[in-house]
Amino acid sequence: MNTARITQPGRLRLIIAAVIVAIAGLVIPLSQSASARTAEAAAAGDGPKPTIVLVHGAWADTSSWDGVIQRLQADGYTVYAPPNPLQGLAYDPAYLADFLHSISGPIVLVGHSYGGAVITNAATGDPQVKALVYVDAFAPAQGQTLEQLLTAYPGSCAVPANLNVVPFPGAPSGVGDAYIKQSVFPSCMANGLPATEANVLAVTQLPLSTIALTQQTGVPAWKTIPSWAVVGTVDHAIPLALQLAMANTAHAHITRVDAPHLSMISNPGTVTNVILQAVRATS
Repeated sequence: MNTARITQPGRLRLIIAAVIVAIAGLVIPLSQSASARTAEAAAAGDGPKPTIVLVHGAWADTSSWDGVIQRLQADGYTVYAPPNPLQGLAYDPAYLADFLHSISGPIVLVGHSYGGAVITNAATGDPQVKALVYVDAFAPAQGQTLEQLLTAYPGSCAVPANLNVVPFPGAPSGVGDAYIKQSVFPSCMANGLPATEANVLAVTQLPLSTIALTQQTGVPAWKTIPSWAVVGTVDHAIPLALQLAMANTAHAHITRVDAPHLSMISNPGTVTNVILQAVRATS
């Protein structure tokens, strides 16, 4: 009896050891499988979501992105819409570049109208910016000015006759703040939008320094960063032919939309979908 009591604990230890080995045999393949799934997810681009930065253009403000912001936030993205100073290409891209440097992680950078020229210069050499999205926007090549582009592709409603230019303190000689005349704004910038909305936008527009039209673009970011373009086919501010020419030069993925110059207001779903295309392709 004493011998039996002595041997039973030994036999129990053997049984426990066998069970541990069996469990280990199950756990190791499971952990290997989990590791494989993790690797597959990483290979499929299941990394951190990029931050989306939206840059408004001339004669607009950050509120023009409201419909796009709501959709991106609903999808779980961190979104910023910093104010564009609208002081010209010697200042605005540097201002935006400093803002981008305050963000940690990948960035998808979106620019509307004049904001396209700003992101073209601000993102050059910034490894965090993974994609550029142009929305009814300028995407100039090195050395080009906005004035040259608009002269080469006539048809824009943003001509001197439709502008009110007012002085501002410290402005260089011959430079002023340009506004689209309120009487012209609805048909020029907001054709297709409800009249009440277009009239409010005419009042709340931010002016563009006239120097922005004559300053040259530096090395464009689209040379090294993949680009997408939303092109409004009934845009009266930047002629369709000019938008297409710049988008093709930038090798952008082009989406046409039956929309005015403010397509992010009239068609926020389409604009959001193109931004998400850029996210998926570069994540």
